[in-house]
Amino acid sequence: MQDQIRILKQQALNDLQQVDNTESLPGWFRDYLGKKGAVTALLKQLGTVAAEERPQVGKAINDLKTELQDSFDSLQERLRQQKMEKEIASDSIDVTLPGRPFPTGHLHLTTQTLRKIYQIFAEMGFQVYEAPDVETDAYNFQALNIPEYHPARDMWDTFWVNKEVVLRTHTSPGQIRAMKEFGPEPIRVILPGKCYRYEQITPRSEHQFYQVEGLVLGHKIRMTDLIGVMNEFARKMYGSERKTRIRGSYFPFTEPSIEIDMDCILCAGEGCRVCKYTSWLEVAGAGMVHPVVLKNGGYDPDVWSGFAFGMGVERPAMLKHGIRDIRYFYGNNLQFLQQF
Repeated sequence: MQDQIRILKQQALNDLQQVDNTESLPGWFRDYLGKKGAVTALLKQLGTVAAEERPQVGKAINDLKTELQDSFDSLQERLRQQKMEKEIASDSIDVTLPGRPFPTGHLHLTTQTLRKIYQIFAEMGFQVYEAPDVETDAYNFQALNIPEYHPARDMWDTFWVNKEVVLRTHTSPGQIRAMKEFGPEPIRVILPGKCYRYEQITPRSEHQFYQVEGLVLGHKIRMTDLIGVMNEFARKMYGSERKTRIRGSYFPFTEPSIEIDMDCILCAGEGCRVCKYTSWLEVAGAGMVHPVVLKNGGYDPDVWSGFAFGMGVERPAMLKHGIRDIRYFYGNNLQFLQQF
């Protein structure tokens, strides 16, 4: 076996000396050091060697493998260096050229819009409170004055995980969580996050979307405070020339309830698909917090009052940038996303 090792070593080194380009190196490596190479074959024969000679022979084979690997690595580096020098000498590579730039990413338009909303409400004294995307029926519906038998549940096409757990249909459950964590104390928070509804996808609606919920609780909070906050938001978000209007509405967790609309920037009053040809686009649903919701959050409605509002995030971005189809936000079209 020792003679086989010496012969193999001499043969491998001689063959390696004949290699004069990097293209031939893989073939040599495969013949001698590969899984089916000559050195591997010797290792497989080790079991046939007498037990007293086996350690010495095994060491010799491992030494051979190490020496051949070192010789291979050395030649490979030398050949690569020679190839590079030839390319530089032939001017096929201009080392003075600047490196190729790596494209850098940027924040998604939805994230940019969220941060702008955070900034506006921070200037009005609001803090950000985050609530979970997966909610219980108790928080998503019942604590918000929507018991199991209530027809208002039909307003939301819900993704149910099981009988007790849902993908939240709105950010309003965060109101209860914020009340229970901070109360009974004055609260001024916004609650951003993604919502999920099993509904038809159109230019103005998606089955998943972001919302920002707002909650203000204190003493002698009135509807005029709510209208003032929303007007200030519209002015800072879209410009001082924007017009808003207030409409009566219905939500189980507010009483009275209103809708806040803004003149449609996209069509300048002429009517379009996004505003449903009304020249107005809903900015937020809002109202005074219902007494039942206050009680469920741990607040005495005879002492405390407050307002809440909920708005989309993609829709403000559509208004601000003149985007006519909400489906662009999650279509993964870089040509669209790189504009912002």
